[in-house]
Amino acid sequence: MRTKAPLFAGLLSLAARTGKADPTWPAPTDQMEEIVFQLQGVDGSLFNDNINPCNNEAAGPGRVTASEWLRVAFHDMATHNRFSGTGGLDGSLQFELQNGENTGPGHTTTLQFYSHYYSSRASLADLIAAGTYASVRACGGPVIPLRMGRVDAQGAGPQGVPQPQNSQFSFVQQFDRMTFSRTEMIQVVACGHTLGSVHSAEFPQIIPASEGQRGFDSTRAGYDNKVVTEYVAGNTTNPLVVGAAVGVGRHSDFKVFTADSNVTISTMTDPVVYNNVCRTVLQKMIDVVPTGVTLTEPIAPYTVKPQDMQLTLQPGGTNFLLTGKIRVRTTEIPGSTITNLVLRWKDRAGGNNCGSGTCATTATLQGVATGFDDAFAFFPIEATIPVSAGISSFTVTINRNDGSSQTYDNNGNSYPLADAVVLQKPQSCLLQTTGALTVTAAIRNDIEDLPVNLVVEYLTPRGSSDGNPVPRLDTATIAMTKGNCVGLYTLYTASYTITGGLSFNARLTINAGSGSTVYTDDFNKASILGGTCNTFTGGATCSSDTAPTSVSSSSTPSSTSSTSSVASSTSSSVSITSSSTGVPTPTIKPTVAGYAFKDCWTEGSGGIRALDGKSTAYDEMTLESCAADCDGFDLWGTEYGRECYCGNSLHASSSEAPVADCNMLCAGDPGAFCGAGNRLQVYSTTATRSTSSTPAPTQTLGIKPTVGAYTYVGCQTEATVGRALSGNSYASGTAMTLEACAAFCTGFKYFGTEYSAECFCGNTLGAGSVSAPNGDCSMVCSGNQFEYCGAGNRLSLYSLTGSSSSSAGPSSAATSSTPPASSSSSSSPASSSTSTSTSSSAAPTGTLSRVPTVSSFSYAGCWTEGTGSRALTGKGTASNDMTLETCAAFCQGFKYFATEYSAECYCGNTLHSTSTEASLSECSMTCAGNPLQYCGGPNRIELYEQDDVVAPPAPSQPTTVSTSWTFYNCMTEGSAGRALGAETYASDTMTLESCAAFCQGYAYFGTEYARECFCGNSFGTGSVAVSAGDCSMTCAGNAGNFCGAGNRLSVYAAAA
Repeated sequence: MRTKAPLFAGLLSLAARTGKADPTWPAPTDQMEEIVFQLQGVDGSLFNDNINPCNNEAAGPGRVTASEWLRVAFHDMATHNRFSGTGGLDGSLQFELQNGENTGPGHTTTLQFYSHYYSSRASLADLIAAGTYASVRACGGPVIPLRMGRVDAQGAGPQGVPQPQNSQFSFVQQFDRMTFSRTEMIQVVACGHTLGSVHSAEFPQIIPASEGQRGFDSTRAGYDNKVVTEYVAGNTTNPLVVGAAVGVGRHSDFKVFTADSNVTISTMTDPVVYNNVCRTVLQKMIDVVPTGVTLTEPIAPYTVKPQDMQLTLQPGGTNFLLTGKIRVRTTEIPGSTITNLVLRWKDRAGGNNCGSGTCATTATLQGVATGFDDAFAFFPIEATIPVSAGISSFTVTINRNDGSSQTYDNNGNSYPLADAVVLQKPQSCLLQTTGALTVTAAIRNDIEDLPVNLVVEYLTPRGSSDGNPVPRLDTATIAMTKGNCVGLYTLYTASYTITGGLSFNARLTINAGSGSTVYTDDFNKASILGGTCNTFTGGATCSSDTAPTSVSSSSTPSSTSSTSSVASSTSSSVSITSSSTGVPTPTIKPTVAGYAFKDCWTEGSGGIRALDGKSTAYDEMTLESCAADCDGFDLWGTEYGRECYCGNSLHASSSEAPVADCNMLCAGDPGAFCGAGNRLQVYSTTATRSTSSTPAPTQTLGIKPTVGAYTYVGCQTEATVGRALSGNSYASGTAMTLEACAAFCTGFKYFGTEYSAECFCGNTLGAGSVSAPNGDCSMVCSGNQFEYCGAGNRLSLYSLTGSSSSSAGPSSAATSSTPPASSSSSSSPASSSTSTSTSSSAAPTGTLSRVPTVSSFSYAGCWTEGTGSRALTGKGTASNDMTLETCAAFCQGFKYFATEYSAECYCGNTLHSTSTEASLSECSMTCAGNPLQYCGGPNRIELYEQDDVVAPPAPSQPTTVSTSWTFYNCMTEGSAGRALGAETYASDTMTLESCAAFCQGYAYFGTEYARECFCGNSFGTGSVAVSAGDCSMTCAGNAGNFCGAGNRLSVYAAAA
């Protein structure tokens, strides 16, 4: 949707930018900026998952993953030759894993992790540099300035990584070759060896096999200067300074530190000095690049950044739907101070002609994300734009609670968003199991004669003998085929099969033109596409007049002609005939079907709907159709030309607005107005109803524990290959609710909602789909802002109550089910009226504050969740009425209770060992049932404990189960699928005994994540044994036994 020629001229100046100003968007560093800074929460990159907390051993037992990441950067850089200008941080390590200098599994596991983020806009070398920044920061070290722009090598470099047996003279010469002075050599070794250990597997001459590994200092999983202070004090146990290494000449740290008679190392005993030195020398390490590579200025998070901005040509071809998000850095602008955000756009010609409506849409905060040092808020954008007017750019205005506002205009350029080339997501599809891809794009008719190509960027596993774990980045260019003309646009289509099994990682670009001027919609995620391509329906008369025109004065066809046949674009001589039907002068109708016009009203504040009983949206909206949709309700209102809302009372925060504000034409009747952006054209019944004096219930956003016959399981990732749920699916950008998805999936064991608007059904979970923190599922449902519907690559997962994996699959009716009609909703008028009695309870009064005692519990602070496990594993619940008192009562008899993410409650007698205390500011979400109490935050629990409770005996891992099964080991999942993949089921009453019974006849059974059971006769590739202590989650149905953990299975073997 952007034009490359003028765009990149502006981007070339990025490297010269300094200070705190945002880059000019879009910037070449945008992808890396999100990977590095936007870590957890909405659209979180999860780049820190394997290094948070610092003692995470995802690289293998005893291996601090953060130290492996730091080591990878040094080994990749260490072959640099300043004399020839070759080598440096260039990703060549992937080709050097078997040259004898790069021993141990840490290099491979690190590069495997980075490869998930590898693309044309995130080079492996930049990812390695980012890993250095992240590993140091995750362990409490300094912020290393991070530049981008590294270029990946296409083969191995020369050998030259320093080895512990080298002489002191050799070390000095080798580091000089890398551009490091003697002083810097000492500094970089001291700054690198504060994390991790020396392992017997790589250095048996130094560490005996019986010991396994020994740390460089007494805190191997904390970024501090103890490696220095313990050395200077003479009490170090660093195995590269003292011990067996001395006798075999491999005491390399001693050789390095004494290279200037301990002068430099002695200056680093002050922790502030140490951090400052490490910030400087580690930045130098990652900035060592081959001659000819120019790095950007250090990147920083945007204050305001558009994300996933996308136009879609709507059915009929007369309107665009603009969707996306505006991300605001709340580190500097607290989200609690923001009233709303207004996006204002320019038409195709740069003017303000937006048809009958205004060129603006208002958004409220709908989700958050966090990084190491930053927090972000997300404001979802959804606006209808007449195709006749189009769009070229936009600005963003943030309105604050104190009445102030600030407009962001992309450094004076406005944020570009052209409409020449548009990816049509509904008409595009990807079958991830086979890689079969079909892409449809809408090309504006004034450029339709340019060549149109689809460019597919995808990863292909190498399978090479050198053990390179990084896939090859391949690109395919496919000429797109010209199809039908729809109004001002012509549809083009191309198909391609993505090989290699990693199609979900592909990126899609549509280019129109060649040479210096190329119109493009670029770098779209293939994973956003569903498995079925929808047919484009309806069609405006073909036209090539792309100059913006007013909708009210144009020759817009009447609603009766909306189903006219689409003109074929294969003929270049199609004549354009304007409709002879006159457009009536639009008015506000005083009465409609027994309802009288009440006034123009605003929506409720804080994202709350003014009318919350039922809603519909469609492109044929009229006042009469909305009245029919809301039959039985006291009130209804139309908004934004195509939306209809019903209810029995207006929310208290809704207020009257000038009638002139309701000025958008009805999508299905150009002779009537249907509200406007954030403006409802409200009609009230003229009949006498018993419900008319009853206020509508007040709702609160939260996790819904049950939906019909389904029970909430948790937040779940997509599968590593294919969908987590692959039985059936549909999507609705305006009407998705949990109830609608549950109804659509009737007959299936599971349903899950994703990315606010998508619904998936299935009887089993795809390989690699694992539980994620509930905070990851942070996007509200497109049809109900009081329900969560997953997020990017995250499903809000529900399971049929009482079902098992052996239950029958969906009936024929279920498998052929169709998405709910747009007029369907999750609440009927009757249910709306009968539930109003709950709204009479008085709101609490007072001041938001921490509560020191609740019942017999005392406040214990804000804590993180465990790594791969809940901090409290006794039992849990979720409620839209959650308060501290409710949770305390639920957890009576336990030592601890904790609230999380506003509506969740957890109990337990012990805190998981990986849970750590966090800043109180991170537990900043108020309780769903009491806005004057704090109830944790995303991945943060508000913890209470009672000292006089004697905890029951600690849970254990029994050596035998049901006499015929013996404990085998704690095992990881496989690298490319399940460790045990024959059969599976999940249950909230899971015990070792029930899993053993289910897996009778198999060689092994394993329990995972407290409530999952897996069977098999052999282990999947990559599944390895780990410490038994890693299997630390208690069984959902028996708190006295362990049932694995996240990515960990408690495995039992059948008796021979």
